Amino acid sequence: MSLELPIFLDNHSTTRVDPVVLEAMLPYFSETYGNAASKNHTFGQEAELAVQETRATLAKAIGAKPQEIAFTSGATEAINLAIKGVAEANSSRGKHFITLATEHKAVLDSFKWLENHGFEISILSVDSEGLIKLDELRAAIRPDTIMVAVMAANNEIGVLQPLQAIGQICRENEVFFMSDATQALGKVAVDVEKMKIDLLACSAHKLYGPKGVGALYVRRSLPRVPVTPIIDGGGHESGLRSGTLNVPAIVGFGKALKLSLSNMVKEEKRLAGLRDKLETRLLTAIPESHINGDKNRRLAGNLNIHLPNVESEALMIALREDIAISSGSACTTAAVEPSHVLKALGLKDDVVYSSVRFGLGRFNTEDEIECAANRTIEEYQRLAEFALV
Repeated sequence: MSLELPIFLDNHSTTRVDPVVLEAMLPYFSETYGNAASKNHTFGQEAELAVQETRATLAKAIGAKPQEIAFTSGATEAINLAIKGVAEANSSRGKHFITLATEHKAVLDSFKWLENHGFEISILSVDSEGLIKLDELRAAIRPDTIMVAVMAANNEIGVLQPLQAIGQICRENEVFFMSDATQALGKVAVDVEKMKIDLLACSAHKLYGPKGVGALYVRRSLPRVPVTPIIDGGGHESGLRSGTLNVPAIVGFGKALKLSLSNMVKEEKRLAGLRDKLETRLLTAIPESHINGDKNRRLAGNLNIHLPNVESEALMIALREDIAISSGSACTTAAVEPSHVLKALGLKDDVVYSSVRFGLGRFNTEDEIECAANRTIEEYQRLAEFALV
């Protein structure tokens, strides 16, 4: 059987909407199309019931209560709300925040905004594998520290941070702990109670749901987290986020999350097997290639690999008709500077510029991975010959 090209291996940037998810969404465009805030007729009531079902699904998935979930337009908005909203609501307590150098740009740019408005940000380094240094975190916390922000799973190298240990340190020091779980939700276990997470951001389109919808978990039990809304205009979502809810997308979010959770352990094992086959082929065929980041603590579908002497941009262009891969975050593709994540690992520019990211997902098959390995090796060897001339 011939393969359908191109093969999509950029599942950390986004994912294909699962057909089952799309089917669940469709009635909410043309049949059950009421505004979830219009509760005085059946159209609105049915929409509100659908929203509440997803709210309950997400809450159960992360060990929270439904009333602690606020829907947003995506993880970027949720992160902005968490960081800026906590800063505004707690500025009388202090103006110091802590994060990692490898965080998503939504986090780092939000903190840059805070710096421009009188707050102080400590950006901690990571070790050569991309993991937080817990002793440095402890040392960085001050009496005026308000919050620590550390993502659950990195979007470039897939590294899984020790959230429970971070949460314990934050709780002992009475500091709020915020985590961007966009890449982790539906792929690895996330429990806000066990991990002592006070705020958590996520979105649907990284787990085979639609784009344009996300959520923010905000702890309402002790220690309760005060958050000032950053969007005004109606007081929706318990006053946290004004604006008409995107009901079809929220329905899709709930369905996508249920599907991911129902098969999470089995799918993690399958993806790890496919990833390891691809990794072994590339490491064997390409001398001096190596994995970027922690090889043991990473997402099952992640492979960030250095392929020496060939720029990643050239390789991606050579492969673009057959294989879709990336050189880093899709959220910073307009930037010309090297990946801030790989630079934070201490890698030199030539290594950073010759590293690519494969993101394996639900719809990838063993035949596709075999094809991707063959084509990547072929094009790498062709480009490497030119580089040596």
